[in-house]
Amino acid sequence: MRAVRLGLLCLALVGAPTLGLAQPAQSPGTAPQVPASQAEISLSFAPVVEKTAPAVVNVYALKSVAQRNPFMEDPFFRRFFGGGPGLGGPERMQRSLGSGVIVDETGFVVTNHHVVAGADQIRIALADRREFDADVVLSDQRTDLAVLKIKEDGKTRFPKLDLGNSDTLAVGDLVLAIGDPFGVGQTVTQGIVSAVARTQVGISDYQFFIQTDAAINPGNSGGALVDMAGRLVGINTAIFSRSGGSHGIGFAIPVNMVRVVVESARAGSKSVRRPWLGARLQRVTPEIAEGLGLARPTGVLVQTVSAASPAEKAGLKVGDLIVAVEGQGIDDPESLNYRLATQPLGGSVNLTVNRRGTESRITIVLAPAPETVPREEVQLRGRTPFAGIKAVNVSPAVAEELRIDTDGAGVAVMEVADNSPAQASGFRPGDLIVDVNGTRVASTKDLDLATRGTARSWRVTVTRGGRTITAVLGG
Repeated sequence: MRAVRLGLLCLALVGAPTLGLAQPAQSPGTAPQVPASQAEISLSFAPVVEKTAPAVVNVYALKSVAQRNPFMEDPFFRRFFGGGPGLGGPERMQRSLGSGVIVDETGFVVTNHHVVAGADQIRIALADRREFDADVVLSDQRTDLAVLKIKEDGKTRFPKLDLGNSDTLAVGDLVLAIGDPFGVGQTVTQGIVSAVARTQVGISDYQFFIQTDAAINPGNSGGALVDMAGRLVGINTAIFSRSGGSHGIGFAIPVNMVRVVVESARAGSKSVRRPWLGARLQRVTPEIAEGLGLARPTGVLVQTVSAASPAEKAGLKVGDLIVAVEGQGIDDPESLNYRLATQPLGGSVNLTVNRRGTESRITIVLAPAPETVPREEVQLRGRTPFAGIKAVNVSPAVAEELRIDTDGAGVAVMEVADNSPAQASGFRPGDLIVDVNGTRVASTKDLDLATRGTARSWRVTVTRGGRTITAVLGG
Protein backbone atom coordinates (compact mmCIF):
# COMPACT_ATOMS: atom_id res chain seq x y z
CA MET A 1 0.00 0.00 0.00
CA ARG A 2 1.43 3.32 -0.97
CA ALA A 3 1.20 6.05 1.62
CA VAL A 4 1.15 9.81 1.58
CA ARG A 5 1.36 11.30 5.01
CA LEU A 6 -1.50 13.70 5.74
CA GLY A 7 -2.96 12.44 2.53
CA LEU A 8 -3.72 9.32 0.58
CA LEU A 9 -2.33 5.98 1.66
CA CYS A 10 -2.61 3.40 -1.08
CA LEU A 11 -2.66 0.63 1.47
CA ALA A 12 -4.77 -2.11 0.00
CA LEU A 13 -8.29 -1.50 1.10
CA VAL A 14 -10.24 -4.63 1.64
CA GLY A 15 -13.67 -5.03 0.10
CA ALA A 16 -16.65 -4.13 2.19
CA PRO A 17 -20.06 -5.71 1.54
CA THR A 18 -23.42 -4.46 2.74
CA LEU A 19 -25.17 -5.99 5.73
CA GLY A 20 -26.67 -9.06 4.11
CA LEU A 21 -26.55 -11.39 7.03
CA ALA A 22 -29.13 -14.01 7.81
CA GLN A 23 -32.00 -11.86 6.49
CA PRO A 24 -32.93 -11.97 2.80
CA ALA A 25 -32.05 -8.95 0.68
CA GLN A 26 -34.78 -6.33 0.33
CA SER A 27 -36.55 -6.35 -3.00
CA PRO A 28 -36.18 -3.27 -5.20
CA GLY A 29 -38.59 -0.52 -4.23
CA THR A 30 -39.10 -1.84 -0.70
CA ALA A 31 -38.47 0.76 1.97
CA PRO A 32 -35.55 -0.19 4.29
CA GLN A 33 -36.61 -1.15 7.81
CA VAL A 34 -34.86 -0.53 11.11
CA PRO A 35 -34.24 -3.49 13.47
CA ALA A 36 -37.46 -4.35 15.29
CA SER A 37 -35.98 -6.39 18.13
CA GLN A 38 -32.83 -7.22 20.08
CA ALA A 39 -32.61 -10.47 18.10
CA GLU A 40 -32.35 -8.57 14.83
CA ILE A 41 -29.65 -6.29 16.23
CA SER A 42 -27.55 -9.29 17.28
CA LEU A 43 -27.43 -10.84 13.83
CA SER A 44 -23.94 -11.96 12.74
CA PHE A 45 -21.86 -11.22 9.65
CA ALA A 46 -20.56 -14.80 9.78
CA PRO A 47 -22.66 -16.13 6.85
CA VAL A 48 -21.35 -13.38 4.55
CA VAL A 49 -17.75 -13.96 5.68
CA GLU A 50 -18.08 -17.71 5.23
CA LYS A 51 -19.25 -17.18 1.66
CA THR A 52 -16.70 -14.55 0.62
CA ALA A 53 -13.48 -15.01 2.63
CA PRO A 54 -12.21 -18.13 0.77
CA ALA A 55 -11.96 -16.08 -2.44
CA VAL A 56 -9.77 -13.37 -0.85
CA VAL A 57 -6.05 -14.17 -1.11
CA ASN A 58 -2.67 -12.81 -0.09
CA VAL A 59 -0.45 -11.52 -2.88
CA TYR A 60 3.33 -11.68 -2.30
CA ALA A 61 5.40 -9.73 -4.84
CA LEU A 62 9.16 -10.16 -5.06
CA LYS A 63 11.33 -7.75 -7.02
CA SER A 64 15.07 -7.13 -7.32
CA VAL A 65 16.16 -3.59 -6.54
CA ALA A 66 19.62 -2.15 -7.18
CA GLN A 67 21.07 -0.49 -4.11
CA ARG A 68 22.22 3.06 -4.62
CA ASN A 69 25.91 3.67 -5.06
CA PRO A 70 26.87 6.86 -3.15
CA PHE A 71 29.52 7.69 -5.75
CA MET A 72 26.80 8.00 -8.37
CA GLU A 73 25.29 10.91 -6.46
CA ASP A 74 28.36 12.94 -7.47
CA PRO A 75 27.82 14.74 -10.81
CA PHE A 76 31.49 14.13 -11.72
CA PHE A 77 31.08 10.34 -11.54
CA ARG A 78 27.69 10.46 -13.29
CA ARG A 79 29.14 12.50 -16.16
CA PHE A 80 32.05 10.16 -16.85
CA PHE A 81 30.61 6.80 -15.84
CA GLY A 82 26.88 7.22 -16.49
CA GLY A 83 24.43 4.89 -14.83
CA GLY A 84 25.40 1.63 -16.46
CA PRO A 85 25.29 -1.87 -14.99
CA GLY A 86 27.57 -2.49 -12.07
CA LEU A 87 27.66 1.13 -10.97
CA GLY A 88 24.37 1.13 -9.09
CA GLY A 89 25.50 -1.12 -6.27
CA PRO A 90 24.54 -4.74 -5.53
CA GLU A 91 20.94 -5.84 -5.97
CA ARG A 92 18.69 -6.84 -3.11
CA MET A 93 15.30 -8.55 -3.10
CA GLN A 94 12.36 -6.39 -2.03
CA ARG A 95 9.18 -8.06 -0.82
CA SER A 96 5.74 -6.48 -0.75
CA LEU A 97 2.46 -7.80 0.57
CA GLY A 98 -1.03 -7.07 -0.65
CA SER A 99 -4.37 -8.76 -1.05
CA GLY A 100 -6.35 -9.99 -4.02
CA VAL A 101 -9.72 -11.42 -5.02
CA ILE A 102 -10.37 -14.53 -7.11
CA VAL A 103 -13.03 -13.59 -9.67
CA ASP A 104 -12.95 -16.72 -11.82
CA GLU A 105 -12.81 -20.36 -10.74
CA THR A 106 -9.98 -20.99 -13.22
CA GLY A 107 -7.72 -18.72 -11.16
CA PHE A 108 -8.03 -15.11 -12.31
CA VAL A 109 -7.15 -12.79 -9.42
CA VAL A 110 -7.76 -9.03 -9.21
CA THR A 111 -5.45 -6.85 -7.15
CA ASN A 112 -3.95 -3.35 -7.30
CA HIS A 113 -1.40 -2.38 -9.93
CA HIS A 114 0.81 -0.85 -7.25
CA VAL A 115 0.94 -4.19 -5.39
CA VAL A 116 2.60 -6.05 -8.28
CA ALA A 117 4.26 -3.26 -10.31
CA GLY A 118 7.80 -4.29 -11.28
CA ALA A 119 7.55 -7.67 -9.58
CA ASP A 120 9.87 -10.44 -10.78
CA GLN A 121 7.93 -13.17 -8.99
CA ILE A 122 4.38 -13.33 -7.60
CA ARG A 123 3.05 -15.83 -5.09
CA ILE A 124 -0.62 -16.30 -4.18
CA ALA A 125 -1.63 -17.71 -0.77
CA LEU A 126 -5.21 -18.88 -0.37
CA ALA A 127 -7.24 -18.72 2.83
CA ASP A 128 -6.90 -22.54 3.14
CA ARG A 129 -3.07 -22.11 3.17
CA ARG A 130 -2.47 -23.47 -0.34
CA GLU A 131 0.12 -21.46 -2.28
CA PHE A 132 0.63 -20.99 -6.02
CA ASP A 133 2.82 -18.98 -8.33
CA ALA A 134 1.03 -16.46 -10.53
CA ASP A 135 1.64 -14.43 -13.68
CA VAL A 136 0.53 -10.89 -14.45
CA VAL A 137 -1.99 -11.06 -17.29
CA LEU A 138 -2.78 -7.34 -17.39
CA SER A 139 -1.66 -4.43 -15.23
CA ASP A 140 -3.34 -1.07 -15.74
CA GLN A 141 -1.71 1.87 -13.99
CA ARG A 142 -4.48 4.25 -14.99
CA THR A 143 -7.06 2.42 -12.87
CA ASP A 144 -4.51 0.98 -10.39
CA LEU A 145 -5.83 -2.51 -11.16
CA ALA A 146 -4.03 -5.70 -12.17
CA VAL A 147 -5.27 -9.15 -13.16
CA LEU A 148 -3.17 -12.20 -12.26
CA LYS A 149 -3.52 -15.84 -13.34
CA ILE A 150 -2.71 -18.60 -10.89
CA LYS A 151 -0.39 -21.24 -12.31
CA GLU A 152 -2.00 -24.63 -11.80
CA ASP A 153 -2.67 -27.94 -13.53
CA GLY A 154 -5.76 -26.80 -15.41
CA LYS A 155 -8.03 -29.00 -13.32
CA THR A 156 -8.08 -27.06 -10.05
CA ARG A 157 -11.18 -24.98 -9.38
CA PHE A 158 -10.89 -22.06 -6.99
CA PRO A 159 -13.46 -20.33 -4.80
CA LYS A 160 -14.54 -17.07 -6.45
CA LEU A 161 -16.49 -13.93 -5.71
CA ASP A 162 -19.33 -12.89 -7.97
CA LEU A 163 -19.19 -9.33 -9.27
CA GLY A 164 -21.96 -7.06 -8.06
CA ASN A 165 -23.12 -3.68 -9.36
CA SER A 166 -21.48 -0.70 -7.70
CA ASP A 167 -24.09 1.66 -9.18
CA THR A 168 -26.70 0.18 -6.83
CA LEU A 169 -24.72 1.08 -3.70
CA ALA A 170 -26.16 3.81 -1.51
CA VAL A 171 -24.66 5.90 1.26
CA GLY A 172 -25.33 4.07 4.51
CA ASP A 173 -25.16 0.54 3.06
CA LEU A 174 -23.22 -1.91 5.21
CA VAL A 175 -20.02 -3.33 3.74
CA LEU A 176 -17.19 -5.66 4.79
CA ALA A 177 -13.50 -5.23 4.00
CA ILE A 178 -11.48 -8.45 3.78
CA GLY A 179 -7.70 -8.61 3.44
CA ASP A 180 -4.41 -9.22 5.20
CA PRO A 181 -3.32 -6.03 7.00
CA PHE A 182 0.29 -6.01 8.21
CA GLY A 183 0.56 -9.70 7.23
CA VAL A 184 -1.14 -10.83 10.46
CA GLY A 185 -3.58 -13.11 8.61
CA GLN A 186 -6.93 -12.67 6.95
CA THR A 187 -8.96 -9.98 8.68
CA VAL A 188 -12.55 -8.80 8.29
CA THR A 189 -13.71 -5.29 9.19
CA GLN A 190 -17.18 -3.80 8.93
CA GLY A 191 -18.39 -0.33 8.06
CA ILE A 192 -20.80 1.64 5.93
CA VAL A 193 -20.60 3.31 2.56
CA SER A 194 -19.77 6.95 3.29
CA ALA A 195 -19.90 8.12 -0.36
CA VAL A 196 -20.32 6.47 -3.73
CA ALA A 197 -18.63 8.89 -6.13
CA ARG A 198 -15.54 10.51 -4.64
CA THR A 199 -13.65 12.14 -7.53
CA GLN A 200 -11.17 14.57 -5.93
CA VAL A 201 -8.96 11.89 -4.42
CA GLY A 202 -5.87 11.79 -6.66
CA ILE A 203 -5.26 8.03 -6.63
CA SER A 204 -5.52 7.19 -10.33
CA ASP A 205 -6.55 8.65 -13.65
CA TYR A 206 -10.10 7.37 -13.34
CA GLN A 207 -11.11 9.04 -10.11
CA PHE A 208 -14.46 7.69 -9.00
CA PHE A 209 -14.28 5.88 -5.68
CA ILE A 210 -16.45 4.28 -3.07
CA GLN A 211 -15.64 5.73 0.34
CA THR A 212 -16.08 3.57 3.44
CA ASP A 213 -15.26 3.75 7.14
CA ALA A 214 -14.43 0.02 7.34
CA ALA A 215 -10.97 -0.22 8.94
CA ILE A 216 -8.30 -0.63 6.26
CA ASN A 217 -4.56 -0.86 6.90
CA PRO A 218 -1.30 -1.57 5.02
CA GLY A 219 -1.47 -4.98 3.34
CA ASN A 220 -5.16 -4.60 2.49
CA SER A 221 -4.51 -3.15 -0.98
CA GLY A 222 -6.29 -5.23 -3.58
CA GLY A 223 -8.65 -6.78 -1.03
CA ALA A 224 -12.39 -7.17 -1.37
CA LEU A 225 -15.18 -4.79 -0.51
CA VAL A 226 -18.34 -6.91 -0.41
CA ASP A 227 -22.04 -6.27 0.09
CA MET A 228 -24.40 -8.18 2.31
CA ALA A 229 -25.30 -10.57 -0.49
CA GLY A 230 -21.64 -11.62 -0.61
CA ARG A 231 -20.91 -9.91 -3.93
CA LEU A 232 -17.79 -7.95 -4.78
CA VAL A 233 -18.59 -4.23 -5.00
CA GLY A 234 -15.09 -2.75 -4.86
CA ILE A 235 -11.34 -3.31 -4.67
CA ASN A 236 -9.80 -1.52 -1.69
CA THR A 237 -7.05 0.83 -2.75
CA ALA A 238 -6.17 3.69 -0.42
CA ILE A 239 -6.90 5.56 2.79
CA PHE A 240 -6.47 9.07 4.11
CA SER A 241 -4.21 8.87 7.12
CA ARG A 242 -1.90 10.95 9.29
CA SER A 243 -0.17 7.96 10.85
CA GLY A 244 -0.32 5.17 8.28
CA GLY A 245 -3.19 3.49 10.13
CA SER A 246 -6.92 3.57 9.54
CA HIS A 247 -8.82 6.75 10.45
CA GLY A 248 -12.09 5.65 8.93
CA ILE A 249 -11.64 7.19 5.47
CA GLY A 250 -10.94 4.47 2.95
CA PHE A 251 -11.42 4.25 -0.82
CA ALA A 252 -12.29 1.37 -3.11
CA ILE A 253 -12.37 1.11 -6.90
CA PRO A 254 -15.99 0.38 -7.95
CA VAL A 255 -16.56 -3.12 -9.27
CA ASN A 256 -18.04 -1.76 -12.50
CA MET A 257 -14.55 -0.50 -13.38
CA VAL A 258 -13.01 -3.76 -12.16
CA ARG A 259 -15.30 -5.65 -14.55
CA VAL A 260 -13.90 -3.74 -17.56
CA VAL A 261 -10.31 -4.64 -16.66
CA VAL A 262 -11.17 -8.29 -15.94
CA GLU A 263 -12.99 -8.69 -19.25
CA SER A 264 -9.99 -7.23 -21.09
CA ALA A 265 -7.70 -9.75 -19.37
CA ARG A 266 -10.02 -12.67 -20.16
CA ALA A 267 -10.02 -11.62 -23.81
CA GLY A 268 -6.22 -11.90 -23.83
CA SER A 269 -5.54 -8.18 -24.11
CA LYS A 270 -2.36 -6.75 -22.56
CA SER A 271 -3.96 -3.34 -22.12
CA VAL A 272 -7.38 -1.83 -21.56
CA ARG A 273 -8.96 -0.15 -24.57
CA ARG A 274 -11.35 2.62 -23.60
CA PRO A 275 -13.93 4.73 -25.41
CA TRP A 276 -12.67 8.04 -26.77
CA LEU A 277 -14.91 11.10 -26.60
CA GLY A 278 -12.61 13.54 -28.38
CA ALA A 279 -13.56 16.63 -26.39
CA ARG A 280 -11.83 18.73 -23.76
CA LEU A 281 -14.00 19.26 -20.70
CA GLN A 282 -14.14 21.83 -17.91
CA ARG A 283 -15.56 21.64 -14.40
CA VAL A 284 -18.45 24.03 -13.71
CA THR A 285 -17.51 26.43 -10.92
CA PRO A 286 -20.03 28.50 -8.93
CA GLU A 287 -19.05 31.53 -11.05
CA ILE A 288 -19.63 29.64 -14.32
CA ALA A 289 -22.93 28.27 -12.99
CA GLU A 290 -24.09 31.81 -12.18
CA GLY A 291 -23.10 32.99 -15.65
CA LEU A 292 -25.07 30.14 -17.22
CA GLY A 293 -28.09 30.80 -15.06
CA LEU A 294 -27.83 27.43 -13.27
CA ALA A 295 -29.28 26.93 -9.81
CA ARG A 296 -26.11 25.11 -8.76
CA PRO A 297 -22.79 23.98 -10.27
CA THR A 298 -23.49 20.78 -12.19
CA GLY A 299 -22.34 19.00 -15.32
CA VAL A 300 -19.24 19.69 -17.42
CA LEU A 301 -18.62 22.30 -20.10
CA VAL A 302 -17.26 21.35 -23.52
CA GLN A 303 -14.17 23.50 -24.22
CA THR A 304 -12.95 21.98 -27.49
CA VAL A 305 -14.06 19.24 -29.87
CA SER A 306 -11.48 17.29 -31.89
CA ALA A 307 -11.97 16.92 -35.62
CA ALA A 308 -13.43 13.58 -36.77
CA SER A 309 -13.94 12.49 -33.15
CA PRO A 310 -17.06 10.69 -31.84
CA ALA A 311 -18.01 13.97 -30.13
CA GLU A 312 -17.90 15.92 -33.39
CA LYS A 313 -19.72 13.21 -35.35
CA ALA A 314 -22.49 13.19 -32.73
CA GLY A 315 -22.92 16.96 -32.98
CA LEU A 316 -21.42 18.01 -29.66
CA LYS A 317 -20.52 21.72 -29.71
CA VAL A 318 -18.15 23.99 -27.79
CA GLY A 319 -20.14 25.54 -24.94
CA ASP A 320 -22.47 22.56 -24.51
CA LEU A 321 -23.12 21.54 -20.91
CA ILE A 322 -23.16 17.74 -20.44
CA VAL A 323 -25.30 16.99 -17.39
CA ALA A 324 -25.85 13.21 -17.53
CA VAL A 325 -24.61 9.96 -19.07
CA GLU A 326 -27.33 7.35 -19.60
CA GLY A 327 -29.44 9.21 -17.07
CA GLN A 328 -26.68 9.24 -14.43
CA GLY A 329 -25.97 12.82 -13.33
CA ILE A 330 -22.38 14.06 -13.49
CA ASP A 331 -20.72 16.93 -11.65
CA ASP A 332 -17.17 16.90 -12.99
CA PRO A 333 -14.99 15.56 -15.85
CA GLU A 334 -13.86 12.63 -13.69
CA SER A 335 -17.44 11.40 -13.34
CA LEU A 336 -18.01 11.60 -17.08
CA ASN A 337 -14.74 9.77 -17.85
CA TYR A 338 -15.70 7.02 -15.42
CA ARG A 339 -19.17 6.62 -16.94
CA LEU A 340 -17.69 6.34 -20.43
CA ALA A 341 -14.86 4.01 -19.37
CA THR A 342 -17.30 1.50 -17.87
CA GLN A 343 -19.28 1.22 -21.12
CA PRO A 344 -18.37 -1.49 -23.66
CA LEU A 345 -16.64 -0.55 -26.90
CA GLY A 346 -18.67 -0.96 -30.06
CA GLY A 347 -21.91 0.29 -28.54
CA SER A 348 -23.23 3.76 -27.92
CA VAL A 349 -24.17 5.95 -24.99
CA ASN A 350 -26.68 8.77 -24.55
CA LEU A 351 -25.52 12.12 -23.19
CA THR A 352 -27.97 14.65 -21.80
CA VAL A 353 -26.79 18.05 -23.05
CA ASN A 354 -27.92 21.55 -22.09
CA ARG A 355 -27.38 23.91 -25.04
CA ARG A 356 -28.34 27.53 -24.35
CA GLY A 357 -30.97 26.49 -21.83
CA THR A 358 -32.53 23.67 -23.87
CA GLU A 359 -31.87 20.04 -22.97
CA SER A 360 -31.46 17.35 -25.62
CA ARG A 361 -29.98 13.88 -25.94
CA ILE A 362 -26.92 13.15 -28.04
CA THR A 363 -25.81 9.61 -28.90
CA ILE A 364 -22.06 8.99 -28.82
CA VAL A 365 -20.57 5.95 -30.56
CA LEU A 366 -18.13 4.20 -28.22
CA ALA A 367 -14.92 3.74 -30.21
CA PRO A 368 -11.26 3.73 -29.14
CA ALA A 369 -8.95 6.61 -30.00
CA PRO A 370 -7.50 6.04 -33.49
CA GLU A 371 -3.84 5.84 -34.41
CA THR A 372 -4.03 8.34 -37.28
CA VAL A 373 -0.25 8.37 -37.89
CA PRO A 374 2.33 5.59 -37.41
CA ARG A 375 4.15 5.78 -34.09
CA GLU A 376 7.59 5.32 -35.67
CA GLU A 377 9.15 4.78 -32.26
CA VAL A 378 12.71 6.01 -31.80
CA GLN A 379 15.14 5.36 -28.93
CA LEU A 380 17.57 8.27 -28.41
CA ARG A 381 21.15 7.35 -27.51
CA GLY A 382 24.56 8.95 -27.48
CA ARG A 383 26.17 11.56 -25.25
CA THR A 384 23.39 14.13 -25.24
CA PRO A 385 20.82 15.26 -22.64
CA PHE A 386 18.20 13.37 -24.70
CA ALA A 387 19.78 9.92 -24.31
CA GLY A 388 17.32 7.53 -22.67
CA ILE A 389 14.17 8.94 -24.31
CA LYS A 390 11.79 6.68 -26.18
CA ALA A 391 9.70 8.94 -28.41
CA VAL A 392 6.71 8.39 -30.71
CA ASN A 393 4.64 10.43 -33.13
CA VAL A 394 1.47 11.86 -31.61
CA SER A 395 -1.96 10.57 -32.56
CA PRO A 396 -5.26 10.53 -30.63
CA ALA A 397 -4.37 7.00 -29.45
CA VAL A 398 -0.98 8.12 -28.13
CA ALA A 399 -2.49 11.22 -26.51
CA GLU A 400 -5.09 9.07 -24.74
CA GLU A 401 -2.47 6.54 -23.65
CA LEU A 402 -0.18 9.21 -22.20
CA ARG A 403 -3.05 11.28 -20.78
CA ILE A 404 -1.96 14.38 -22.65
CA ASP A 405 -4.32 17.01 -23.98
CA THR A 406 -3.33 17.81 -27.55
CA ASP A 407 -4.87 17.88 -31.00
CA GLY A 408 -1.79 18.86 -32.96
CA ALA A 409 1.03 16.86 -34.46
CA GLY A 410 4.28 16.44 -32.62
CA VAL A 411 6.59 14.04 -30.88
CA ALA A 412 5.76 12.65 -27.45
CA VAL A 413 8.11 11.22 -24.85
CA MET A 414 6.76 7.72 -24.22
CA GLU A 415 9.40 6.53 -21.73
CA VAL A 416 12.49 7.89 -19.95
CA ALA A 417 15.09 5.31 -18.89
CA ASP A 418 16.08 5.26 -15.24
CA ASN A 419 19.44 6.88 -14.42
CA SER A 420 19.71 8.20 -17.98
CA PRO A 421 20.90 11.65 -19.09
CA ALA A 422 17.33 12.40 -20.17
CA GLN A 423 16.03 11.65 -16.69
CA ALA A 424 18.75 13.84 -15.17
CA SER A 425 17.73 16.62 -17.59
CA GLY A 426 14.18 16.48 -16.30
CA PHE A 427 12.30 14.91 -19.22
CA ARG A 428 9.08 13.08 -18.31
CA PRO A 429 6.72 10.70 -20.12
CA GLY A 430 4.02 12.79 -21.75
CA ASP A 431 6.31 15.70 -22.66
CA LEU A 432 5.82 17.01 -26.20
CA ILE A 433 9.13 18.02 -27.76
CA VAL A 434 8.45 20.76 -30.32
CA ASP A 435 11.84 22.39 -30.99
CA VAL A 436 15.53 21.49 -30.60
CA ASN A 437 18.20 24.16 -31.23
CA GLY A 438 15.87 26.11 -33.49
CA THR A 439 14.78 23.06 -35.51
CA ARG A 440 11.04 22.44 -35.50
CA VAL A 441 10.26 18.85 -34.45
CA ALA A 442 7.24 17.42 -36.27
CA SER A 443 8.13 13.72 -36.29
CA THR A 444 10.38 11.20 -34.60
CA LYS A 445 12.68 11.36 -37.62
CA ASP A 446 13.07 15.10 -37.05
CA LEU A 447 13.88 14.50 -33.38
CA ASP A 448 16.40 11.77 -34.14
CA LEU A 449 18.25 14.00 -36.62
CA ALA A 450 18.10 17.10 -34.39
CA THR A 451 19.67 15.28 -31.41
CA ARG A 452 22.53 13.60 -33.19
CA GLY A 453 26.10 14.79 -32.86
CA THR A 454 27.49 16.97 -30.10
CA ALA A 455 26.92 20.52 -28.95
CA ARG A 456 28.04 22.71 -26.07
CA SER A 457 24.43 23.37 -25.22
CA TRP A 458 21.00 22.26 -26.34
CA ARG A 459 18.03 24.61 -26.45
CA VAL A 460 14.82 22.61 -26.23
CA THR A 461 11.15 23.63 -26.15
CA VAL A 462 8.69 21.26 -24.52
CA THR A 463 4.93 21.37 -23.96
CA ARG A 464 3.93 19.92 -20.59
CA GLY A 465 0.47 20.08 -19.04
CA GLY A 466 -0.62 22.82 -21.42
CA ARG A 467 2.45 24.98 -20.65
CA THR A 468 5.34 25.67 -23.01
CA ILE A 469 8.78 25.37 -21.40
CA THR A 470 12.07 26.39 -23.01
CA ALA A 471 15.33 25.32 -21.38
CA VAL A 472 19.02 25.27 -22.20
CA LEU A 473 20.68 21.94 -21.37
CA GLY A 474 24.40 21.29 -21.09
CA GLY A 475 26.13 19.24 -23.77
